[in-house]
Amino acid sequence: PPGDSYGVLPRPCRALVLLNPQSGAGRALEDFQAVVQPMMAEADIATTVFITERPHHAHEKVRDEDLSQWDTLVVMAGDGLLYEVVNGLMERPDWEDTMKKPLCILPGGSGNALAASINHYAGNDNVAKKKLLTNCTFILCKGLHTQMDLVSLSTASGKRLFSFLGFGWGFISDVDIDSEKYRRLGNARFTLGTLQCLAKLRVYQGRLSYLPAVPQLGAPPAPKGPPGSLLVPLSQPVPAHWTVVPEEEFITVYAIYQSHLGTNLLMAPAARLHDGCIHLFYLKAGISRVALLKLFLAMARGTHLDLHCPYLHYVRVQAFRLEPRAATGIMTVDGEALACEPVQG
Repeated sequence: PPGDSYGVLPRPCRALVLLNPQSGAGRALEDFQAVVQPMMAEADIATTVFITERPHHAHEKVRDEDLSQWDTLVVMAGDGLLYEVVNGLMERPDWEDTMKKPLCILPGGSGNALAASINHYAGNDNVAKKKLLTNCTFILCKGLHTQMDLVSLSTASGKRLFSFLGFGWGFISDVDIDSEKYRRLGNARFTLGTLQCLAKLRVYQGRLSYLPAVPQLGAPPAPKGPPGSLLVPLSQPVPAHWTVVPEEEFITVYAIYQSHLGTNLLMAPAARLHDGCIHLFYLKAGISRVALLKLFLAMARGTHLDLHCPYLHYVRVQAFRLEPRAATGIMTVDGEALACEPVQG
């Protein structure tokens, strides 16, 4: 978009490609060889391909390896592998320098939310599968890059996580995790998962609080300082200028920082790669299954907010905290499951 500072990768360029052969329908390696490699060769990008053999393999590789020989890291998989890579990089002692190295996502999973978001920000039509892969490879071949926000999450048990896509609890996280068994179906896995979770709709009890993104009148100015300085420890109540949501019964809570939740789920149409805010959605209990299904169908086009559903709330925030009343349901970060416990970001 105009006004964004795009840097251009050097030519010739050296790329480390991290590829999960199991992701999505298991075709990432074939697709890489058929679609991506010829384009990269033509663009004078030399590739080293690292094929992951187990969970956390990529995490350890980028955490421990000397990465200076590569100009860019390319992840060809679903969002889960990029989550591993980001967290591995953030564990390095030299993380501040390493995080300046451009990261590229090429969609190779069944959940390709970041790739779909970047395709959307680039002004391309909403596409999936090979077309999305070709569009994302073009962005890499042109060497275009810009900055992206990360959200720092901390949990009651002391975990510190970095997230590029979203944090969820309740219905949406259930769909994400329950539908894992249908990964071979690609995108259709989420449709099937949605219908199954609708059938056994659950209510989640907890307290949600947030710091609005637009400074409220009379609120103290947002504190400056290192990441996480907006937060007080989870053992303390939230600061007085935060908003506490009056309802405590939810169908779902989802904090997303990119536009897309999946290739055909445009959840936060207003989101940008580095807008410095978290787009917080919460759906209060009491909504009917029919109304919920309508919201999800509208989300394919990003028109769910136009339905003015009284149960759906959307607010832009700088920080949030979620305190479940009981450890029910799964929490997800960037589509990966987390134990249910108090968390803030």
